[in-house]
Amino acid sequence: MNELMAARSLTTLPVVTLGGDAVAQVKHTVFDIAAGRVTGFTLSGRGLLSGPLKQRLPWTAVHSLGHDAVMIVDAGALADTSVVVARREAHEGRVVHAKVLTDEGAEVGTVLDVVVEGGTSGRVVGFRIAAGKALVQGSGRHRHRVYVPRGETLVVTGRGLVIPADAIHYVADDLPAFAARVGAFREGRKGTPP
Repeated sequence: MNELMAARSLTTLPVVTLGGDAVAQVKHTVFDIAAGRVTGFTLSGRGLLSGPLKQRLPWTAVHSLGHDAVMIVDAGALADTSVVVARREAHEGRVVHAKVLTDEGAEVGTVLDVVVEGGTSGRVVGFRIAAGKALVQGSGRHRHRVYVPRGETLVVTGRGLVIPADAIHYVADDLPAFAARVGAFREGRKGTPP
């Protein structure tokens, strides 16, 4: 699995060509949460006084995503808005602040951020959430903000996300530990108990 990154940490990353030219910077990450993927990025110009760009960067044009930059082959990778935002519900704002429920009906928290895989996958692997009472009581520890895996199928309904009930057994307190928990969760979903 590639290194995990919080979507909010991608904001202001430079968009750089393989030739080393900085052509823009990330303004927002755009998701299709139901599909579990990043669809692209809205952009702003480089520099203090630069405003938003009309062009967007579709995920299919991303060569690589890292902690320091978003790499593209060349500036021709930038596209019209409709290529990136195909559906209204694809935007991050529909997920951040949504309630997180298990498929058994327990409310476990509220989404603070989306966790994506770096590299070339753009896959949404989980969420950073403000832990609700059900999650805090079930853990035996006092947790405020935790990371929880999303599961392979994710239901998004209105202002809520529904995750598998067993996902709460794979919660982590920080992003580095979460990478291992995501791997264990995937293996657990294949039939191995937590």
